[in-house]
Amino acid sequence: GTRQHHNAARRALAILRTPHEHTATMLRSILVAAALASAHAKVYLKEDFSGDWEKRWVVSDWKKDSGEAGTWGVSAGEFYGDAEADKGLKTMDDARFYAISAAFDEFSNEDKPLVVQFSVKHEQNIDCGGAYIKLFPKGVDQAKLHGGEDEDAYNVMFGPDICGYTKRTHVILNYKGKNHLLKNDVRCESDQLTHVYTLILRPDRTFEVLIDGKEERKGAIVDEFDILPPKQIEDPDVSKPEDWVDEKMMDDPEDKKPDGYDDIPKEIADPEAKKPDDWDDEDDGEWEPPMIPNPEYKGPWKPKRIENPAYKGPWEHPMIDNPEFTDDESIGKYKSFGVAGFEIWQVKAGTIFDNVLISDDPAEAEALRKATWEATKDKEKEMFDKAEEEKRKKEDEEREAAGEDEEDEEDEEGGEEEESKDEL
Repeated sequence: GTRQHHNAARRALAILRTPHEHTATMLRSILVAAALASAHAKVYLKEDFSGDWEKRWVVSDWKKDSGEAGTWGVSAGEFYGDAEADKGLKTMDDARFYAISAAFDEFSNEDKPLVVQFSVKHEQNIDCGGAYIKLFPKGVDQAKLHGGEDEDAYNVMFGPDICGYTKRTHVILNYKGKNHLLKNDVRCESDQLTHVYTLILRPDRTFEVLIDGKEERKGAIVDEFDILPPKQIEDPDVSKPEDWVDEKMMDDPEDKKPDGYDDIPKEIADPEAKKPDDWDDEDDGEWEPPMIPNPEYKGPWKPKRIENPAYKGPWEHPMIDNPEFTDDESIGKYKSFGVAGFEIWQVKAGTIFDNVLISDDPAEAEALRKATWEATKDKEKEMFDKAEEEKRKKEDEEREAAGEDEEDEEDEEGGEEEESKDEL
């Protein structure tokens, strides 16, 4: 923990050396807040992928034999807020499987919060691939960490997953050997900039998902996940009464169709139409005026609707306590956490992970987010926008050049045709 705190301080102080006095003042306040938070928080993993990070992380042998394993690198990417501080773990090869993990001191979240946070930058404008983290119990074989049908069992999986139009932030909890997803998806960011994902599991069986420090989902685990059977079910011994009237409106029995209603035609001859002067009945046939909608026609007759005096309202199925429901206070609580890893598949590589944190205090996550992402995000956006503008200019110049080349070719072809005519 001490090394990581020193690294965070080193990176923040590097930003303090900028000429912007207000930025320096802000970061000094952040460092003080971070120091206060760290005095009470327990940090199990804090990783910025600086220094000898390769000694702290184990790359799995999964898929290496088949040549499907991707390689990892460390990079700040093509655009960033700070060239050194923004360096993170990057996926390097397209259409590959990735598995890498780091171990930490074993702990349980049975009586304290679990806080997971990390940043993700899909610099490659990802089309299909995961960027989530998995938390495993102690003892998982890191050298053989793997996914697939026989994947290593994890306690929690959290983070963004994008494929085509599906863009969601996964929160998956393992309960008695089965993985349970959220009932309703949480959105994720899909642009090319860095974003921070935070998950908080609390001992009272509530959870919270934040993206860039803003709440995206908050609730009770038993309500938001289909982990337990429902507390109540429809009474199977009760059915809707046959004489139950649930139609609020009805046809007026006293309303009668007017005499001759069905004799009104849908169309009539246009009374304003005149036979053309040059019309010849012998050559053109008998002239008939064009047809127009009949203003008197009102469509098929329907009786008036009135309130149904027998209406009883919508029938509600009586509910009873579910005999199969048994509450379990252990949901979302795990006896052992000891390894965190990224085990993913990506079609287009280039994602950068950074500032991984596993702690028991949400304040620690907030302090780290402010000291890192919030301190550099604006400069990253400026650099990205500048690169995009230069890219657009280059594409415009190439299109103009291509158009000029086509015009030159057409002129040359025209000149050759003229020469051929002259020779003839």
